[in-house]
Amino acid sequence: MGTFRALVLHEEGGKVAPSIEAVDETRLPPGEVTVAVECSTLNYKDGMILQGIGRLVRNYPHVPGIDFAGTVERSDSPQFKPGDPVILTGWRVGETQWGGYAEKARVRASYLVHRPEGLSARQAMAIGTAGFTAMLAAIALERHGLKPGAGDVLVTGAAGGLGSVAVALLFRLGHRVVASTGRPEQRDYLAELGAADLIDRATLAAKPSRPLDTERWAGAIDAVGGTTLATILTQLKNRASVAACGLAGGSDLSATVLPFLLRGVNLLGIDSVMCPRDERIEAWQRLVRDLPLDRLDRMTETVPFSALPGLAPKILRGETRGRIVVDVTG
Repeated sequence: MGTFRALVLHEEGGKVAPSIEAVDETRLPPGEVTVAVECSTLNYKDGMILQGIGRLVRNYPHVPGIDFAGTVERSDSPQFKPGDPVILTGWRVGETQWGGYAEKARVRASYLVHRPEGLSARQAMAIGTAGFTAMLAAIALERHGLKPGAGDVLVTGAAGGLGSVAVALLFRLGHRVVASTGRPEQRDYLAELGAADLIDRATLAAKPSRPLDTERWAGAIDAVGGTTLATILTQLKNRASVAACGLAGGSDLSATVLPFLLRGVNLLGIDSVMCPRDERIEAWQRLVRDLPLDRLDRMTETVPFSALPGLAPKILRGETRGRIVVDVTG
């Protein structure tokens, strides 16, 4: 047993303060598998935790980081052996127990999946929870009938992490993608990822003026929620679906049942945190197959631990672009 470097959150006077510290390995939480972490990432939820928002963390000191990729160091589980490359997303790691902003992590074996062949630790965290959620959303839309050629597929919050991956993924799957963003300066970036058209998020953010609008979307992946999601429901084509996987624009949903009754639309909830393990494995295999890794690299920035406190408020304000990988070893 020794020490490892970690970003540790302390609660001081009701406020959360981060500190990079040497931590004794005996302080790691219980679990069958100890992982030498190589990379983590910054998601919207990480930004909330780093800012102490939403009481997602109840006990301090705390090591955040809801994702990590690394190599098994020790294992008491027959599922994993030392040297296995692994990925963790979700399961409330980084919230209710210590997470991936550290050189070591210890978790239950059931929380881990083997990293697919051909995917580096950095690429796995360039995907992270945001990209993993985008893949779950795409799979859900496919299972509810979305096929290439059906019409425009909308992605909201398109310049963010989840949205960027969703745009690139849907384009590779053969869909015509329309990206919604409040940052018109990102037009070239989104076009490079595969967006065929751009719309201002303000056109979706106003409260719907009527319960049914003109049919426009063959499907949608929504990372915004609130009035944006309510508007999308009024504009879905007959039997089309929207996958809801974010609340950057609010958690309330003021809508009518008419789109469901008169057009048979579907509102699909995407839960990546407690997603069953077999669905996780399927999603990671699909990501390796269907996500263009060259586009993933172009949307990804790598940062050290020390950059995280400054980036947390930016991701919450929607000022970051694409995906941010945290280099744990550097």
